[in-house]
Amino acid sequence: MTDSPSLPFHQTLAQLRRSGARGGKACARSRRDRLRTALTPPAVAPLARHLETAAEAIAVLDAQFPWLCGVESGLPAEHP
Repeated sequence: MTDSPSLPFHQTLAQLRRSGARGGKACARSRRDRLRTALTPPAVAPLARHLETAAEAIAVLDAQFPWLCGVESGLPAEHP
């Protein structure tokens, strides 16, 4: 046990004051940064793009690969 528990790690009072001042400055700097980012206006959201539906994708594939028409239904094709 140490003789004076109020002085952690055997620091002098001047050293404790100096480390406390550093912490206060860092805290204030972080707080200013947080306030600065909170005050900036949010970026404008991009416009929503048209997302392709499943039916549109099937139509594109049917046009591109006509021999695969109707494969998505899962029924066997009738061949004469």
